[in-house]
Amino acid sequence: MKMPKVLDCDMTDCAYNRDGKCHALAITVGSSCPMCDTYVHSAQKGGVDEEIGEVGACRMDDCAANVDLECTAEGIHVKHHGKNPECANYKPR
Repeated sequence: MKMPKVLDCDMTDCAYNRDGKCHALAITVGSSCPMCDTYVHSAQKGGVDEEIGEVGACRMDDCAANVDLECTAEGIHVKHHGKNPECANYKPR
């Protein structure tokens, strides 16, 4: 199984975001709501320049794309939900 890419991210204040792309090796999507738990509010930039982030784990049990805590979407979009980063692909079963 191949991990889905984070296709784009609107959270420009995240340490892993450069030019709308996630550069964390892998992110985790939360358990009580579909937030990116890897989000780090910081002006300092981190991650790996040559890599685009992937979804390493999804803890949203009720998400249609969640199979055994793995995301089966082709790729995801991380969008603002208030001040929080949310997986825009989340669809409940």
